Amino acid sequence: MNLNEIQKEQDVWSNKNFKNKKPYQPILGAAEEVGELAHAFLKMEQGIRGTKEEHVHNMKDAVGACCVFLMDLCNQMGWSFEEIIDTTWTHVKKRNWV
Repeated sequence: MNLNEIQKEQDVWSNKNFKNKKPYQPILGAAEEVGELAHAFLKMEQGIRGTKEEHVHNMKDAVGACCVFLMDLCNQMGWSFEEIIDTTWTHVKKRNWV
């Protein structure tokens, strides 16, 4: 499955489950998930509150959830998530930080 297909499915799911959505809601959701990613990484680095495998699982979950929230924002704004990722990567990969 590609990103466009996932984005379409996400739109159907979100519209079914969340009526009267506002664009700020997925922004806040994505921000929360970035916080969860940072929390899991910190706890892994500290070696507390779980195993490395549990922390890695939580980090992967947060990355995926962040993408889903950002897809929801893109759906509300009429944007293609895949196109944005492609355009941004095309721009970023030209940078030479050496």
